[in-house]
Amino acid sequence: MKNAVKTSLQNQSATGSIANFYAVQLQLLCREHKHATSASALLRSIHANMITSGFSPRSHILNSLINIYCKNSGLVYAKHLFDRIPQPDVVARTTMIAAYSASGEPKLAREVFDKTPLSIRDTVCYNAMITGYSHNNDGHAAIKLFLDMRWKNFLPDEYTYTSVLAALALIADHEMHCRQLHCAVAKSGMANFKCVVNALISVYVRCASSPLASSLLLMDSASKLFYEMPERDDLSWTTIITGYVKNDDLDAARKVFDGMDEKLLVAWNAMISGYVHKGFIFEALDMLRKMYLAGMKPDEFTCTSILSACADAGLFLLGKQVHAYVRRTEEKIHVSVYNALITLYWKCGRVDDARKVFDNLVFKDLVSWNAVLSAYVSAGRINEAKLFFDEMPEKNSLAWTVMISGLAQNGLGEDGLKLFNQMRVKGIELCDYAFAGAITSCAVLGALETGCQLHAQLIQRGYDSSLSAGNALVTFYGRSGVIEAARNVFLTMPCVDLVSWNALVAALGQHGYGVQAVELFEQMLDENIMPDRISFLTVISACSHAGLVEKGRHYFNIMHSVYKISPGEDHYARLIDLLSRAGRLLEAKEVIQNMPYKPGAPIWEALLAGCRTHRNVDLGVEAAEQLFELTPQHDGTYILLANTFAAAGRWDDAAKVRKLMRDQGVKKEPGCSWIKVENTVHVFLVGDTAHPEIQVVYNYLEELRLKMRKMGYVPDTQYVLHDMETEQKEYALSTHSEKLAVVFGLLKLPRGATIRVFKNLRICGDCHNAFKFMSKVEAREIIVRDGNRFHHFRDGECSCGNYWEKLQHLWTVNIFTVNVSGLWFPGCSVHQIYLYLKEFPPIIWCRVADLLA
Repeated sequence: MKNAVKTSLQNQSATGSIANFYAVQLQLLCREHKHATSASALLRSIHANMITSGFSPRSHILNSLINIYCKNSGLVYAKHLFDRIPQPDVVARTTMIAAYSASGEPKLAREVFDKTPLSIRDTVCYNAMITGYSHNNDGHAAIKLFLDMRWKNFLPDEYTYTSVLAALALIADHEMHCRQLHCAVAKSGMANFKCVVNALISVYVRCASSPLASSLLLMDSASKLFYEMPERDDLSWTTIITGYVKNDDLDAARKVFDGMDEKLLVAWNAMISGYVHKGFIFEALDMLRKMYLAGMKPDEFTCTSILSACADAGLFLLGKQVHAYVRRTEEKIHVSVYNALITLYWKCGRVDDARKVFDNLVFKDLVSWNAVLSAYVSAGRINEAKLFFDEMPEKNSLAWTVMISGLAQNGLGEDGLKLFNQMRVKGIELCDYAFAGAITSCAVLGALETGCQLHAQLIQRGYDSSLSAGNALVTFYGRSGVIEAARNVFLTMPCVDLVSWNALVAALGQHGYGVQAVELFEQMLDENIMPDRISFLTVISACSHAGLVEKGRHYFNIMHSVYKISPGEDHYARLIDLLSRAGRLLEAKEVIQNMPYKPGAPIWEALLAGCRTHRNVDLGVEAAEQLFELTPQHDGTYILLANTFAAAGRWDDAAKVRKLMRDQGVKKEPGCSWIKVENTVHVFLVGDTAHPEIQVVYNYLEELRLKMRKMGYVPDTQYVLHDMETEQKEYALSTHSEKLAVVFGLLKLPRGATIRVFKNLRICGDCHNAFKFMSKVEAREIIVRDGNRFHHFRDGECSCGNYWEKLQHLWTVNIFTVNVSGLWFPGCSVHQIYLYLKEFPPIIWCRVADLLA
């Protein structure tokens, strides 16, 4: 008996020694090989030794095994061990909860938690689950579990409050949410723990960024907590500085920063990043200089911020210096720095250099690929962008969106819509930016129905409050001829920016509502929205379409004198167009002569178009000669010059220009118009005979002409720029493509439906006049978008206020008996009067203008 007891004691002693041996081995493994790649292999070796030796580990050994497996990516082995334990203790359960949470599986963690009997749960177990929810961005579940913990009388500790405050920071959007948990912290006595106070400051800081919260009050609360802390650590300082930076209070951030005894690198980075984000580039660079002088070595976050600043400000040489510094001082450059370098190079116009940086990258992440894709798209190198997009090994939503927008912005609307549909088919999440790109594609194509469907889907998905989508919709409806819808979108947008204002001003101008466009622009200025160069382009263009010459000149003048924006060639082109349309050709020529740089093709094109309208042959020839040198293969120059000669009755000169055009191998773009009926686009050419229903169209057009003649319509044969008989001219007018398309729409679309016709070239004056009569005869609204703008015909009037038509008629009105200062001009045209009176004083011109009015 004594021998049996002695043997048993010896066996227990041996087992205890073995258990202690394995416990020590596991402890050493946990301590020494926590981050080693061989840790998993060593752990499996020890575990295999236990199994082969027949050793049956108790709970503390099993818990150590589970814990080390979890920490070394062996969750499958840990689960296998855990599942074999008949009654796992709370330590094993808590370990598995933490492991599942860390691997992004909060549902599996919650299953383990729910199966943990209430009798063995403790605060640590609750902490693991609350922390798991917090780390997986489920703030609501974390708060709910915290309340359940309190209701079941478990006592939270400082770790509980730190985790639950981190969860609250994810969802808090009102001051009350912060105050409630702040009170709970104060009542629990945890307000003396540094980690809890830091977490509470973080909650106030994050909530201050919410649009529903009062950022000033919340930051005041965070500041009070910060300054009342008996002892602050690095996290305290960086949290409050970052908070002020994120809430755009850089002065307060700088005050806290300057009060630091020992300035941390993360604090320097926060300040530099804040200055860059707010556009204070030189302040950021000064901060970098001080940081360098203080002996702080810039890290990847510093370099990324500075490179971003250089890219935004166009400081290419400074960016290259940063690039050289990084290459000289860093053995291994972080991929984020490379990505910032790619962005720097392409934003400064060095797309090929950006590609070289990309090609030298050993490890490329999605940001790298997207940066190069953006470079090609922004540079308009859309074919290279397509090839690069196809090469991308992985495409996220941003890549698809950039490509869709790029195709749309480069006039490839059909390709943009196809790519958007591919994105949908592949199940990639459609964000508001993707919808914005697709809607822009519809604007390019004039696809009204498709765009309206996308608008409806946008609302269904809750993206109707998106700024980018709203701006795209304003542009889309404006370019599709539905100006009221564009205005309604603008008025219902929860927030608007400069792009929104510019889009609506441009839309109003395009549709002939120049006065409303100017009023909107003035309203924008009254609301202290700072205009940019696009704003002035749109408003001057609107003035041009509406004949608001003095207004347009005023805006051009204040552009530099008030807003310090130097006019570009496009602004001068708009100004020349404004003056030329109004017949102020000599003034336009004077502006060209005084330009600060050599005028390009857009300038001379605008002048030539004005000369065509106002029959100034000599100046037109001068403009055309300049264009022949700049753009010798552009068909518009030959056509405008030939038409100018033809309108003046100089048929031989017009024929010479057409012959020169043929000799130079320049082909005229054929005029065509199109209309969509029952999901089919019908295209008509001048004198069309190919359309299957063309004879029906001609027959109905003849019926309309008879009705229109009874109302006073007379075909204006001046727009037939060929030397032929009057009847032939009238027939030629009746075969214009826009007339055929409109008549087809009148025949096929339901009674009362709006007729929407698109034309690739400018609408002729006779068609413009005819559509006014058609709109009255048929009681229909007719909308025609030509190469320049929209015309809305309704009840015999056009949205342009007939300004355009007045210009077309200005030089052909017959004045049968006119007395100007005692001089009689029987049966003379205005052009003939001009030739005689051009040397007379201005008072004579005022009297002529009165007579014309």
